[in-house]
Amino acid sequence: MKRDPEMVSEWVKNTKNRKKILDSYKETILFWLRHNPDMTAAQLHDWLIEKFPGLEVAESTVRLYVRNLRKEYDIPKESHPRSYEAVPELPMGLQAQVDFGQTEQTTSGGKKEKLRFIAFVLANSRYKYMEWLDRPFTTRDVINAHENAFHYFGGIPEELVYDQDALLIVSENNGDLILTKDFQSYKENRDLTVWMCRGADPESKGKIENVVKYIKNNFAKYRNYYGLDKWNETAWEWLERTGNYKHHNTTKKRPIEVFTLEKQHLRPISKTIGNSIANINDISSMTRTVRKDNTIIYQYNRYSVPLGTYHKTEKVNIETTDNGMLMVYEPKTESIIAKHKINSGRGQLIQDTNHKRDRSKGIDAFIETVATYFSNKELAWEYLQEIRRQRGKYIRDQLQLMMKHVKQQNQLVIDTTLTRCINKRLYSATDFVDMLHYIMKQSIHDEPVDKYISDTPQRVHYWSDTIKQTTTRTRDMDEYVSVLEGDA
Repeated sequence: MKRDPEMVSEWVKNTKNRKKILDSYKETILFWLRHNPDMTAAQLHDWLIEKFPGLEVAESTVRLYVRNLRKEYDIPKESHPRSYEAVPELPMGLQAQVDFGQTEQTTSGGKKEKLRFIAFVLANSRYKYMEWLDRPFTTRDVINAHENAFHYFGGIPEELVYDQDALLIVSENNGDLILTKDFQSYKENRDLTVWMCRGADPESKGKIENVVKYIKNNFAKYRNYYGLDKWNETAWEWLERTGNYKHHNTTKKRPIEVFTLEKQHLRPISKTIGNSIANINDISSMTRTVRKDNTIIYQYNRYSVPLGTYHKTEKVNIETTDNGMLMVYEPKTESIIAKHKINSGRGQLIQDTNHKRDRSKGIDAFIETVATYFSNKELAWEYLQEIRRQRGKYIRDQLQLMMKHVKQQNQLVIDTTLTRCINKRLYSATDFVDMLHYIMKQSIHDEPVDKYISDTPQRVHYWSDTIKQTTTRTRDMDEYVSVLEGDA
């Protein structure tokens, strides 16, 4: 109000031309919009945070920026609205809704891969969980996913709501549900209360339908597929970063914050179902895929299994105990192959030292081999062990360098080199090689050759060849004249 009209005009012009926080990412956003015109601002926001971890920008800022870009570059967005009826919020811990979905993703090679997923959502907090497969689900897969979801939630809701799926239900029988044999056994042993929705009934399971749509459109859409393990890891990271963290459009609260309260209303998970229904092979335990680095994933963390497990079996069975232990079983023999204390953190590697490759055995054998080239093997072994202590990270390179030189040289020379290195505390392969070369030259020029020559014809022959190959440098007479005249 204190400015004159000219100053106001200049100020308004500057505000229109000022740089926006997303201008640096404009080309990236335009690329995404042009290739995926129906992409939502929410998905763009998630992609920006994933691609540029240091970027801090509100979703509303992205929404406004995308809206302006669509107008400026004429990139309209299609919408397909659907009518819903509002339903009252359910009490905490009462209900979880479950449903399936599938997508078609593009691989790095340009091929199309059909993926399936099962999704869970707690009705009150909207806290979500999902698992993916690159093949159709079986009843056993569904049961395993339920176990994983209950452990992810830290408890079991009072009731579960499903669509009418052939993996779970055989027939409704006029209101009396007839479940598949395995799922019926699982229901009884976990004491679950289940009911199935009628077809085309979005009000009964609208929350999970929204979750399935959310997963498809925000997480999976336009995302390249690089393998099932990586895909599941990325999906769980998305849940933590976006799916369970961002404010829900209806509740206006973060699911993770409401979940901390709803979790207290869930029924505690009893000990694993395997002991009570061991006669049902299909649901004796949860399963996990063995990764190439011989680890399995459980609740955001990686747990080690013995080396070589990956080449022996694709899957292992897991169970949790009341005292917080994770038990890993070989699926055919049902023998325990790993035990771990369950870690409450995220992104951790929990590794049993017995599962690591014992690299020391290979190094010990290498040291023994190098030491055999010396007359005093015990002294050489102690010297090499000291190199190992001081340069442990590079011990293999050190041993390879020493091996290269000692196996080609005269016995007396390498023994003398060893003694001098120990006396002068030179504990490295490069120092050893330098000392070896120094002694060779010293024996030729400064000391009697016979001091280093053994009586064996082979070694005399070696030194004779060495001396024969030695040439004396001849200087030009002008160099000496220059030195005597004081010009040097």
